[in-house]
Amino acid sequence: MMIDVHGAPLYAYTGGKPFDPAKPTVVFIHGLLNDHSVWILQSRYLAHHGWNVLAIDQPGHGKSGGEAPATVQEASRAVLGLLDALKIDQAALVGHSFGSLIALQTAADAPERVSHLVMVGTAYPMKVSPALLDSSLNQPMKAIDMVNVFSHSTLAPPPSALGPGTWLLGGSKALMRRVLASNPRVNVFHRGFVACDSYDQGEQAMERVQCPTLFILGTQDQMTPPKAAQTLIGRARHAQTVRLRAGHSLMTEDPDGVLMALRRFLQG
Repeated sequence: MMIDVHGAPLYAYTGGKPFDPAKPTVVFIHGLLNDHSVWILQSRYLAHHGWNVLAIDQPGHGKSGGEAPATVQEASRAVLGLLDALKIDQAALVGHSFGSLIALQTAADAPERVSHLVMVGTAYPMKVSPALLDSSLNQPMKAIDMVNVFSHSTLAPPPSALGPGTWLLGGSKALMRRVLASNPRVNVFHRGFVACDSYDQGEQAMERVQCPTLFILGTQDQMTPPKAAQTLIGRARHAQTVRLRAGHSLMTEDPDGVLMALRRFLQG
């Protein structure tokens, strides 16, 4: 589904179901160098169980046009623009990593528009090492390799969102290379890292959030370890926390665990 947002096409995967204004809506926001496909199991399930699903490609990523956001605040404006374009009064927001900060900022800027906030694999501050910042700019393929080593808890995971025998590490690398190549004008890898590293409004934003917040954290996550989310958890008004035995790529390493956590939270 393509939606005109601020004069540019924004792609949203709907889980195979048409958008129905009578149903509640959940928006999935991917992280750095990812796209809508990282939510494949969770988005498709909810789309077939009573929800409108909008799993977006961020502006300037994948199938979406427009300018890739340089800050969390810019990315948040695109999410609100999506809600405006489809005349959605209120939606649940689910974000992973960089996407979790975008979801947080959106819920803070427009608390009346957000019914539930889910932050998957999150941290605040979400600082990026100088080595990764430099590599993402000057040696992006090397940086993709580095990120994927840190993002996966095992090279031999149980059956994933993509089925038994899937090579999650290789698949994730291929996705990142594809998303990087999707925008020949801008290095969205480096730009996204800078946006994460420079974001300094997390605590203030969480204090403005009015809806319940669910934190889904990976106990083996080396990119955003669970302890790095404690500042936000402590400031959330209605916080729930689920810890899964997974790395940073929770949605593919423990797809059922993420889905069950989402189901319980959204139905509550």
